[in-house]
Amino acid sequence: MMSYQVRFWSIKNVKNRPRPYGVRWIVAGQEKSEWFVTKTLAEHYRSDLVQAARRGEAFDTVTGLPESMMRTHKSGSWYDHARAYAVRNWPGSAAKTRATVADCLASVTRGLMVDERGTPGPETLHRALATWAFNRQRMEKQEPPPETAGALAWLAKKSVPLADLEDPVLLRNALDAMAVNLDGKPAAPKSVARRLSVFRSCLDYAVELKVFSANPLGGVRWEVPKTAEQVDPRQVPNPDQARAMLAAVPVVAPRVGRHLLAFFACLYFAGLRPSEAVALRLDDCELPATGWGRLLLAGSSPASGKQWTDDGQYHQPRSLKARPKGVKRPVPASPELVAILRAHVAEFGAADDGRLFRSQRGNRLAPVSYESVWRRAREHVLTAAQLATPLAQRPYDLRHACLSLWLNGGVPAANVAARAGHSVAMLQSTYAHCIDGDEEIMNRRIDAALGAPPTPVAEHAEQSAAPLPHPRARVPRSFREYRRTITHSGSRRHTGDAPELDSGAGGNGSGQVDEPSPDEDARRLHSAG
Repeated sequence: MMSYQVRFWSIKNVKNRPRPYGVRWIVAGQEKSEWFVTKTLAEHYRSDLVQAARRGEAFDTVTGLPESMMRTHKSGSWYDHARAYAVRNWPGSAAKTRATVADCLASVTRGLMVDERGTPGPETLHRALATWAFNRQRMEKQEPPPETAGALAWLAKKSVPLADLEDPVLLRNALDAMAVNLDGKPAAPKSVARRLSVFRSCLDYAVELKVFSANPLGGVRWEVPKTAEQVDPRQVPNPDQARAMLAAVPVVAPRVGRHLLAFFACLYFAGLRPSEAVALRLDDCELPATGWGRLLLAGSSPASGKQWTDDGQYHQPRSLKARPKGVKRPVPASPELVAILRAHVAEFGAADDGRLFRSQRGNRLAPVSYESVWRRAREHVLTAAQLATPLAQRPYDLRHACLSLWLNGGVPAANVAARAGHSVAMLQSTYAHCIDGDEEIMNRRIDAALGAPPTPVAEHAEQSAAPLPHPRARVPRSFREYRRTITHSGSRRHTGDAPELDSGAGGNGSGQVDEPSPDEDARRLHSAG
């Protein structure tokens, strides 16, 4: 019950008490008191109560606190609220999402301390938060080590009250803290954006609990670093480089390389995500003796860590990304991939549960194992100058190479998106900088309009060697008639009855523009380092 009937007494001093200075007041006829070690602390507390009464706030008859102080009393500290948020979101969340949320909350919490006196150190603090405080499973079933327990106890004392986050200065401290890594260097824009998203969601939960009337972040002007969603073309190997690194896998790791060759081939020739290839089963594969086959993807198996999964396993079987449980995705398999998979099945068979790829002990493939082999294959094939670039640094870059190759080969974006498990919008925004060929066509049309001699085709500046000769692909007549144009007085007209041109110069003086081969376009996409 709330009341506006409040009276205050002067500060009382009682000797021989641990807290001798008392603040006393009456709310609706009921006496309330709070005692302090020093008179200054008591005066500050009494002043806060008096100011709240002058602002017209009602006082709670049970606690004796005004409305503003009641919010702080009920909400507790930021640390308590963040832990409650992590516990609330634990059920139903993917294991990787749990780990990500914990890491983001740890980064924010480091900037929401009252002071740093007696701090256990940033690394110890972050580890205690990210691996214990925001891990519901660990906190409920295990006892933290002494060092971690001490860090968590310090956090519980030093965390700011949740209600104080209405202060823009305090919010900026948290935002600035999450924009810096533990080593003091600026965090990657993607990391900052991810941490900000979790921070905002955690404060939204406080709004649900009636701690705030609106999310406090809405009143803070803080520039969010821009994130680059596009794939860097320098990461993408060309077909010759990709095949050379695939061939090097059995060479650099004789014991496990032959088994992993087909795993990496699924990433490059079918565009699978590593977690999808880990979960691929023999029953999901159609592998005819000749021609194209098909992979019917039913799920994925991301490696999340034992401490984040409900069953304590390193991997967490999941449905396909952004798809309901039980939905499958068919992916055509090229004859080259079919041959590699048939050879793999003939030599290694499948695991007891039907999985194509497994560790030497029969477990699911862990990233640490196949990433190590890929790193050695990359070092075996690439030059020192190429190794200094991001070219094919991760196995995931094989998927990027596959999708960009399909797009540059003329496969419609909708078809590529369906095979890759992307939306068309996401596909086009991610691979916008990896699509090549249109610029050359437009330049030739401008040359024809200006009456200038055709400009020789220039390879990318980064390309250190000319591509291998490749037979010129013939364009079907329907597409050739549709796309071949003549520029005249700013207008275009179709020339369906024009004779075929076999010249590689790109023009014949009459304004007709010859189309480059799809294979040539695909090769121009990729840099040799």
